[in-house]
Amino acid sequence: MIFLNTVPLMISTKDLAYIADMFEWNFIASKKAQHFANEIIDPEIKELIERVSQMHAEHCRKLVNILR
Repeated sequence: MIFLNTVPLMISTKDLAYIADMFEWNFIASKKAQHFANEIIDPEIKELIERVSQMHAEHCRKLVNILR
């Protein structure tokens, strides 16, 4: 499998729609993880779920940077 390290100068509408879907999935996952982290009492599990939230938020930032 070949992965591109650079974003092409032009992104097709199909690619843009998929990027939008990926952003939505990661955004929802980040928000849900943050919500559940706020509900958890155990500090070890809370930290793990917060890291999951941060990971998904970072994916969102990377997707937005593709479009800049």
